[in-house]
Order: sequence, then C-alpha cells, then structure tokens
Amino acid sequence: MNTQGISWRDSILFAGAVLRRYRFRTSMMLLAMTLAVGSVVAFTALGEGARGYVRNEFASMGTDLLVVMPGRKETTGGGGPPPIGTATRDVTLADVKALHTRLHGAQRIAPLMAGKVEVSANARTRDVMVLGTNADYFAIRELMVMNGNVFPEIDNDVAQPVCVIGSKVREELFGNQQAVGEWVKMGDRRFRVIGVLSGKADGSGFDLSDGALIPVASAQILFNREGLFRVIVQPRAYYDIDKLQQELLAAFRELHQGEDDVTVVKPDSMMKTFDNIFSALTLGVGAIAGISLLVAGVLVMNLTLISVSQRTKEIGLLKALGASDHHIRRLFLLESLLLCLAGALCGVFAGELLVLLGRILWPSVPFAAPWWAVITSMGIALFSGLVFAWLPASRAARQQPVDALAGKLT
Repeated sequence: MNTQGISWRDSILFAGAVLRRYRFRTSMMLLAMTLAVGSVVAFTALGEGARGYVRNEFASMGTDLLVVMPGRKETTGGGGPPPIGTATRDVTLADVKALHTRLHGAQRIAPLMAGKVEVSANARTRDVMVLGTNADYFAIRELMVMNGNVFPEIDNDVAQPVCVIGSKVREELFGNQQAVGEWVKMGDRRFRVIGVLSGKADGSGFDLSDGALIPVASAQILFNREGLFRVIVQPRAYYDIDKLQQELLAAFRELHQGEDDVTVVKPDSMMKTFDNIFSALTLGVGAIAGISLLVAGVLVMNLTLISVSQRTKEIGLLKALGASDHHIRRLFLLESLLLCLAGALCGVFAGELLVLLGRILWPSVPFAAPWWAVITSMGIALFSGLVFAWLPASRAARQQPVDALAGKLT
C-alpha cells in the first residue's frame, strides 16, 4: 500500500466508508448539526417575518401621509408615539375645519374616531369596530366597494345615518341576502347600509373587512364624545411633506393658543424605527440559536475522541503501512467535515420546511430566512466541525504504530 500517494478522492471514500460503519455516531452528529442549523434558519425567519409584517402594515397606511395624534412627544418623526397620547386638549372637528384654510399643501384631510359597539340586523348581533370618518378617507386609503357607494361629499359636521360595512360584517349579519339599502342598529342608533367594502381593506391598524365606517359627526353622537382619535393629512402632489409637517404643527400651535399639544408623524419614520428594532431582534435570536452550533461542535469533538479510542488498532495498521501523521489527521478531519456538511444541508432543509409551514398557517406573515443566516450557519457549522475535530485528529496522528496495534492510546 503506497500511502504516500493517497489522493483526496481516496481519503473521502475512506471517510465515507467509516461513517457508514459507525451509524449511531454518525446519526448523532447529523442530528446535532441539523438541529443547530435548522434553529438558526427558523429563528431568523421568524424575526424577518415579524419585520416584514410590520413593514407591510405601515406600507398599507401609505408613506406619503401625515398622522396627527392628540398629545405631545418630543420626537415628531424618528420614533412612534404611544397609541393614545396624553392630550392636554382634544383635536376636534373645528380644528379640522380650520386646517382646510391654513394648509395650502394638503390635498385631503380625514378625521378619525374609533370605537367598538354592538351592531345588529336580522336578529343577529355582534361587536364591531366602528370608524367615524369622511369621504376623503376612502380616497386616501384607496378603499373600494363591491356593492353600493362610498360616503357622499358632505360637511364633517353633518351626521347622516349611513354606513359602509366590511365583507365579514355583511356575511355575519346578512348571509347571502342583499345588504345595501338595509338598516343596521349600532348601539342605540340606526344606520342605512350604502356600501360593502371589497377585499380585506386593512388601514390604520384596523381590519375594515370586519368593521364599519360611518360619518364622523355620527360617530361623535354614537360614542358621545368630541375628541378625535387621529387626523390623516395627504399632501398635494410634489409638495414637500416635511414642509407640510411643520405647517401642521404651526397651525395647531395657533389653534391651541401657542401650546404644542399634538404629535405629527410620518408613517415611513415609524416604519424605519420598527424596521431597526426588528432587524436587531433578528440578529439577537439568530445569535441565540447560533449558540447551539457551538454545542454541536463540542459534541463533534467528544464523538471524534471516542472514535479515536475505538479505532486505535486501525490507526496503528495505517501507520504500519506507511501513513503519515498528515494522512491520519486528514482522514479524521474529512469525516468531521462530511458530517457537518451533511448536517448543515439537512438543517437548512428542515428550517425551510418550518418556514413553509409558517407561511401556510399564517399567510399574512412573510416568513423568510435571510440569505446571510443560511450562509453563516452553514459556514459556522463547517468551521466548528474543523476546529473541534482538530484536537482529536491530532491525537490520532500522534499515535505510535506499535502502541496503536497493541490497542494502547497515548
């Protein structure tokens, strides 16, 4: 046997034969690497899915809009205020009316009131999120109706008893019957259905397919309050949104006797903040999952040490036939690398299966493992297999032929 001429092909074939011979050890190392790499892929996909879901939600709000919230935060764009601000003064319909004359760069202004009320029709009752707004809201959100019409162009202070309901509400209350033209009872008031929204129509954090819209003045009566929940302002085409933001703040300062008691934010600014948060979260959970790769590397070292002790006579025979320390070390390292490569590939496959399952169960969340997580986890798996197997492989290479043939491990 001319071991000085052992090729890489022969070394790989020999390592593969050894792995097949020690099936239990091979399966344990494969399982460890599969779980380690799979956890990295799955956890980073979870973080990216949450990040993508938030981005899609903010994108549905529109990035070229300004949102006015009661209450004041020190930051007006870089971060998001709490859902409900600590308001020193309500934002009212009178303020909205004044904005129409003060904001030359605003194309549409939509006041919003929100509340959950009991809605009934045809002896069927359910709790529904009701949004009070005006016709501009439909244009801003690009809402469409499958039947009927959207709100008419009326003054914000006109309380017409009309409503547009979501598709889920129509199905729950009317079944297969025609809903447009029918009356529904909201709280202690009655409203005529003039339209049914098409699609899911998510906006402003509400699932409008499972909600209803009524004129804002009607919402003030229904909820028995004057303060608005939000005011959405859409700028004119090519108008500087930052300039309009400053005009809004100045207008409210003038309307509220010099007090800065509102917050004006841009959805894209909030989206960037949340994007940074979820990016850090993805890195964090990926790093936590990556610890399992180190644990798998320790297992590789331990199992390789056991393999060296079990194959002492085999090492002695190879050395007696002329194998050098380099060849012995190469054989053990190749075994480890082949195992880690196979385990990494299985881990990526298992992780992607979990990602696919997540997409099926939660189709609205865009689960996807980032490419860097897949490449990094496979790279660390191979690196750990090489590093942690080096010590046992070097120990095997140092064996003296006579001692090894006698079964003595030195």
